[in-house]
Amino acid sequence: MTVPVWTLLGFAAWTVLLLLATVGVYRWSRILTGRVPIRDFRADRVEREEWYRRSMRAHANCIENLPVFGAIVLALYVAGVGGAAVDFLCIAILVARVAQSLVHVCLEQTTTEGTPMDATDVESRIEGFLPCPSSRFHTDPGEPGSQTR
Repeated sequence: MTVPVWTLLGFAAWTVLLLLATVGVYRWSRILTGRVPIRDFRADRVEREEWYRRSMRAHANCIENLPVFGAIVLALYVAGVGGAAVDFLCIAILVARVAQSLVHVCLEQTTTEGTPMDATDVESRIEGFLPCPSSRFHTDPGEPGSQTR
């Protein structure tokens, strides 16, 4: 098998593992111990603890992206396209998917519930990652050419 096919299988395995290790354990431990009836886990309304809701979103994100990646791998396979660059990109996609899921599940959301991020939030987060101050975001109103927020 080719590296793209192996990474597709890895992506699918990660999606199942994520489901079993987070959502599955959470739901079945409550159902089997009688703490929550099975009907309380509705697909149209995700409730419960915050990490559980993040796990549901991370798993849904994997489910949404798996068919797209599968179609790309199928097209590569059928066309006979391969090589070191394709292998590297497929591995990078799998690593990025696992990392994104882990970040999504393990780290709490930083915006308050019901409050979407606005442009100011995004700008301040970008500024935090810039290695040096950008003149576009400079906050000294006395300096010519600077913009203030």
